[in-house]
Amino acid sequence: MKAIGTNQARTVVVALGGNAILQPSQVGTFEEQLFNIDTATRRIATLATHGWRVVLTHGNGPQIGNLMIQNALAAKTVAPMPMDVCGAASQGQIGYMAAQSLANHLAKQKSATPVVTIVTQVAVDAHDPAFLHPTKPVGPFYSDSQARKMMLEEGLAMREDAGRGWRRVVPSPEPREIVELPVIRSLVRAGTLVVCAGGGGVPVVRTHGSLSGIDAVIDKDLAAAELARELNADVLLILSDVPHVYVDYGTTSQQALGTIAASDMRALAAAGHFKAGSMGPKVEACLRFAAHGGESIIASLTDVVAALAGTAGTHVVPDEAACPRAEETTSATA
Repeated sequence: MKAIGTNQARTVVVALGGNAILQPSQVGTFEEQLFNIDTATRRIATLATHGWRVVLTHGNGPQIGNLMIQNALAAKTVAPMPMDVCGAASQGQIGYMAAQSLANHLAKQKSATPVVTIVTQVAVDAHDPAFLHPTKPVGPFYSDSQARKMMLEEGLAMREDAGRGWRRVVPSPEPREIVELPVIRSLVRAGTLVVCAGGGGVPVVRTHGSLSGIDAVIDKDLAAAELARELNADVLLILSDVPHVYVDYGTTSQQALGTIAASDMRALAAAGHFKAGSMGPKVEACLRFAAHGGESIIASLTDVVAALAGTAGTHVVPDEAACPRAEETTSATA
């Protein structure tokens, strides 16, 4: 791995969360999402002017959920699309806004860096154990009677969700292969800023050499780690709504992590410090990338440049590269 701060071309895979694109308090209009994407990409575009080769991936949870609600409401008028098609549609929707905003910001910064969005397929193992135990909730809420009817007539897996109603649950298999990787790699090497693998990628399986879509949701952070590994990227930067990873999060003893060796971070994860529905997958993605010699950073969207300069965020590094900076203690509510 090339050290941050060298004059050599460096590659960073940036993972932007879906909630940064459509915030929980918002309705989800085009204008709201475009404003949020524009705000995020303004900072990300700056990385290209600082000498980084940038690959941007993003979440799509709120967006694919909305598409599935539209499917359900219009089912009697317009034929609903399967989940993999909804995933591809959300990649196109978000990728269009992201590429346009990035190009606009790069032009303002006098950069000639080209931008492209690639609808990306990610292959999974058809025999992944996750297919036997669907866990990922997607789409709208249903009443008890609606859910039971869907389970009986359509064979869908449904689960009651925290007293709010029933939701469909789908498998979340491991990402195994970035199908469009050769094209992505060529574009990155040519200096193109690539937006790809949105929402963890469109899940597909290979059968006798042929690809076909499958109903599943791939974790976006794990897919980003796989993308970074396959591209031999220098850094995986996961942007969150908090400035650090914390231990004892939300308590008076809350402590922010600075630079930490992968083995120490794995021990904290095993001790249950990082919840499966929030920071857990991000930490696991960092650990996977560190296992292949890469540095991962979890930082706030507002700290993009500072994080890559080494002055912000939590940096997870391979054990042999660990040189911890002091951990910070904070009682701030994140």
